[in-house]
Amino acid sequence: MDWMGMKELAADLYIAKDALHIYLAFIIQICAAVLFRKSLSNALPWLTVLLFELVNEGLDMWLGEELHIKQWQLVGAAHDLVNTMILPTALLLLCRHAPAIFRRGRT
Repeated sequence: MDWMGMKELAADLYIAKDALHIYLAFIIQICAAVLFRKSLSNALPWLTVLLFELVNEGLDMWLGEELHIKQWQLVGAAHDLVNTMILPTALLLLCRHAPAIFRRGRT
């Protein structure tokens, strides 16, 4: 199955495109942290999500039906990039600057 086919399959599962970006960003960040044995406070899992998203948007534009990149494609890519990176950025900043909220308190 090709890249666009996989994305269409996800759409067939009734998962909104914006939600799919958010879910996959979260999963990629957690998996990268485990794979690289890094905390979520480390930039590497966040950078992994960013790399995946940039590659995804590049493939969307490159494999799209347009011969030349149009303004609407850039606007859409920017929207997807921001939407995708909000949760990973929040996790990175919270883990760095407020790690106590992720620890179990005394009971």
